[in-house]
Amino acid sequence: MNQQPVLITREGELAGQQWPLDAAEIMIGRGSDCQIALPERQVSRYHAKITREGSSYILHDLDSKNGTHLNGTQVKGSVRLQDGDEIQIALCVKLLFVGTDATVPLTFEPPTAPQNLVLDEAQRSVLINHEPLDPPLSLAQFRLLKALYDAHGAVCDRDMIVEAVWPGTGGSGVSEQAIDALVRRLRDRLAEVDDYNYIVTVRGHGFRLDNEPH
Repeated sequence: MNQQPVLITREGELAGQQWPLDAAEIMIGRGSDCQIALPERQVSRYHAKITREGSSYILHDLDSKNGTHLNGTQVKGSVRLQDGDEIQIALCVKLLFVGTDATVPLTFEPPTAPQNLVLDEAQRSVLINHEPLDPPLSLAQFRLLKALYDAHGAVCDRDMIVEAVWPGTGGSGVSEQAIDALVRRLRDRLAEVDDYNYIVTVRGHGFRLDNEPH
């Protein structure tokens, strides 16, 4: 049995990393002085913290810019953690809370990408439910889809999209309307094969790819 709770990163470049909650207060954020430092631009410098109160552990959002979610619900203020809870930091990092009465997995395999939509970068092709998208996407459409695909469900903000689709421009001459129009055209192309809404708008943040099995 585990003697103290831990947080386990569920995906991304830190997938599988574990942090024991062995202090009265654990700071989570982008800052290098945080006990749990997350190298993601969407994460605030001091994003959230976990405090120990007796035998309980409490998650606090620190008025973060992009929010803290617990099991899909945004945290306003503080909430008590239960074994198996999933904490999402800025919708881009998922942390699994493993309580004191649970066994910590010795290894953690990050989930494999669902195969509803699959990209082949070398061929610049897209398969949806094993059916090729024909004709192929334009270069801009493919770059946008690849950026969303590589984020594994995390939100891509507009700056990230500009850099992926129009690299080296610094966003010069790229309007909000141009990005929205590109997203709309890409949605239309994907709908030619599958009318599922793969590209989700996260208001105030950007876009993410919903590639869960359906």
